[in-house]
Amino acid sequence: MTGFDWIPGIGDPTLGGWITVLLYVLASASSWGTARQINAEEERRVWNSIAGLFVLLGINKQLDLQSAATEAGRVILGALGWYQQRQSLQLGFIILMALGCLVAAVALLRWARSAPVSTWLALIGVISVIGFVLIRAASFHHIDRLIGATFLGLRWNWILEMGGISMVLLSSLWRRRTAHE
Repeated sequence: MTGFDWIPGIGDPTLGGWITVLLYVLASASSWGTARQINAEEERRVWNSIAGLFVLLGINKQLDLQSAATEAGRVILGALGWYQQRQSLQLGFIILMALGCLVAAVALLRWARSAPVSTWLALIGVISVIGFVLIRAASFHHIDRLIGATFLGLRWNWILEMGGISMVLLSSLWRRRTAHE
């Protein structure tokens, strides 16, 4: 087992990577702007939470912090002699993260229970992005191959991640237009 091999740098220097980061920035700024126009406290919390989450995901996208966490986990598992059981541990990690996301989703849904359709669509986009990020972070090789495949010349990971972010961005713009109706 070798040492910690992660080096800080741009995680996805491709055009698709930069477009994804730009979408995170736009969706975050738009969500924050939407929150400022909402009178209902719970719904404002939803939009502010989305804005904060997307700032963090945008930073993670380009710094590739999940790869640092994966590498740290690999080194720790090797040092503890548990590396051979990594697939069971990955599955446990996915289950724990899914439960954490479920709790977060329930909290967001409770905050938004009386919110309009545009806010609910944004939450669906957020849940899809979080699901994608968790699946990607688990780094199962057969999943990596699947999301690395292309459809109509676009990689599935771009379609999934950018699709969820775009849903949030468009929902935010829609909600802002109807905020005072």
